[in-house]
Amino acid sequence: MQKSIERIAGDSEGVSYEFPVFRFEGSDRAAPSAYLQAALHAGELPGVVAIDALMPMLTKAEAEGRIQGDVTIVPQANPVGRAQYHFGEHQGRFHLGTRNNFNRGFPLLAAPDTKLLPDTALGTADQRLKTRLLQLSIGHDIVLDLHCDDEGLAYLYVHTSLWPHMADCAAAMGVDAVVLWDEDTDGTFEGASIMPYQNVPADVARFDRRVATTVEYRGMLDVDGALAASDAEGLYRLLVARGALVDTALPAPAPFTGTVAPLENIDMMPAPRAGAVLYDVKPGDRVTKGARLATIVHAPGEADGRTEVFAPQAGLILTRRSRRIIRGGEDLLKLVGDSKSADARSGTLED
Repeated sequence: MQKSIERIAGDSEGVSYEFPVFRFEGSDRAAPSAYLQAALHAGELPGVVAIDALMPMLTKAEAEGRIQGDVTIVPQANPVGRAQYHFGEHQGRFHLGTRNNFNRGFPLLAAPDTKLLPDTALGTADQRLKTRLLQLSIGHDIVLDLHCDDEGLAYLYVHTSLWPHMADCAAAMGVDAVVLWDEDTDGTFEGASIMPYQNVPADVARFDRRVATTVEYRGMLDVDGALAASDAEGLYRLLVARGALVDTALPAPAPFTGTVAPLENIDMMPAPRAGAVLYDVKPGDRVTKGARLATIVHAPGEADGRTEVFAPQAGLILTRRSRRIIRGGEDLLKLVGDSKSADARSGTLED
């Protein structure tokens, strides 16, 4: 294993940020290569501890000569966001200087060629970071961006061009659901990883062996040793299933049996009033049309101080808010409906 340190210049003199990159060299140039990163939203830590648990497994595989394809690991991909605190609260989703989401505004290239990327010396610190992360990741066959939701199931976002080819990956990782998408106008990291392959020859795109996905590892508070070990085993199984690693003791993944639905089926359920949220459902629950999902207490103690929210269709509760204070119009949860949502959204679901 080789460790290097990446440095990103800050937006004022004397300020810079750094993060480590770990590289395991494969023995077969024809084998799929992999790139894994976590905490692009710097406060989302389930992927960080999963990588921490995965590293000894990769080190052991390296010592035993079982790494076939190059594997690049970035355990904490956002040193800019890691350093951001405001009144004692960590702020790792948006860059405080530009107010841009750290997982938006990545360059969407016309081809998988790092020469098309902007100069890493240009732009603000968050823009330079995004360019550098793409430089590190473009060209790999397997690209995993590890995130988490507020409270939720483990699920993947997958571009339609990669499904059902990636069903083995979903099964290997043991996720509960897959959300399929086909449009990215916001420049997410996942979009920047797969869109360059959409208009290139089939022998370059290689969708049958390509993996690019945003992994949502449940919720913000799901950071513990047992979950980390389980997630690390899922990542390891994926790398074995796709040929980046060799482990003859592992069987091939079973068929994926979780929920698979297009993005347009998701109802986000905006809150009709501001107040305290009393949820009737939790992630993983199946609901019928008309079932009560939550109650908003907007005028405590008053006879008409509660407003109920009901399911617009039958489906699966994928996520919900971790905090119980809500503003009017703010989304309450993700309901993966059995049919297209009446207010179907394209692109990213949230800011």
